[in-house]
Amino acid sequence: MKLIVGLGNPGEEYRHTPHNLGFLVVDRLKEVYKINFRKKKNFEWGEFRLGKEKIFVLKPLTYMNLSGKAVVEFLREKKIELENMLVICDDINLPLGKLRLRRKGSDGGHLGLRSIIKELNSQNFPRLRIGIGKPGIEDLTKYVLEKFSSEDKLKVEKAIEDACEAVFTSLKEGLDKAMNKFN
Repeated sequence: MKLIVGLGNPGEEYRHTPHNLGFLVVDRLKEVYKINFRKKKNFEWGEFRLGKEKIFVLKPLTYMNLSGKAVVEFLREKKIELENMLVICDDINLPLGKLRLRRKGSDGGHLGLRSIIKELNSQNFPRLRIGIGKPGIEDLTKYVLEKFSSEDKLKVEKAIEDACEAVFTSLKEGLDKAMNKFN
């Protein structure tokens, strides 16, 4: 069993914002694999099969800064090992659209990852970061929660497609091959 987690904030007002790239990738996977989602208090989830492997897909509904609570709840419920989880999130330190896959690491200032690391008491889980760029403004909270500009929409769409391909590659060929191909 594997778990793909997309980080974001619930609610239509956050849907097309940089901080919701993880949710947008999961939504695309939901379309591609025709996944039916179910809702619980702290998360939405679905599952599909890739060959004989069962793949779970999760969107925490606890808001970004408390994502760890939903992730830990789901991991325990389904008895999934950390190395079989891939967390997808935005990254302000990468240029818009650039992907970076890692087997483990720090939160890099990302509060969703920080919450997961805190709740798990471990940094040892794979993650796929999608660059959103760093504007020359001081209020980064405002930036990550604003809608994408019209100039950025094509890059964002490409990043979502590339991220889905990276997820697929990691599931079919392993994380190392995906890292070599997409980093």
